[in-house]
Amino acid sequence: MSRRTRSLRPEDAELWHRVARSVTPLHPVRPTFMPDEMSERPKKPASRPTPVEPFRIGGTTPMTRSHVLVPALADQLANPPVQMDKKTFDRMSRGKLLPEARIDLHGMTLGQAHPALNRFVIETHAAGRRLVLVITGKGRRGDDFGPIPQRHGILKHQVPQWLMMPPLGPLVLQVAEAHLKHGGTGAYYVYLRRQK
Repeated sequence: MSRRTRSLRPEDAELWHRVARSVTPLHPVRPTFMPDEMSERPKKPASRPTPVEPFRIGGTTPMTRSHVLVPALADQLANPPVQMDKKTFDRMSRGKLLPEARIDLHGMTLGQAHPALNRFVIETHAAGRRLVLVITGKGRRGDDFGPIPQRHGILKHQVPQWLMMPPLGPLVLQVAEAHLKHGGTGAYYVYLRRQK
């Protein structure tokens, strides 16, 4: 059985339009564009595709500064808050204070250097010494062939972190790059706290 469509009488249609005008819609009505209205709208200019660099097999992009994710260690150590006496810190950074003891980690692996550094700092602190010199070396720059940048001088980057972590953290007051006459960027001054 087919369904019969019924049209509204004129007085019903008028009543419906009056009610519809007095009501605020729950959802705003979206404008509908008719095909002739769409042709009147301004057209977007056609965008040209950006040219693509030619591809070479085996070619890599040279490493730039944008690949460096962390600031350089010298920048991190250059502006730390000074924990020790300012006058002593200035003398130490100018190389005027002589280190009371030194350890050379140059050429050691991480597994050898970490326990040696721990033992050295704990023993020198127990002996009442304040300024020690830790030599790490600058690190050897090897060839960097991959897309992931390789950091050279792993001991140079690892030693300051070891000095801030337990068991050495509570013993160390200040870490700074050594003056040129004591090793420059390949060594650190470690100023130890007083014994309690």
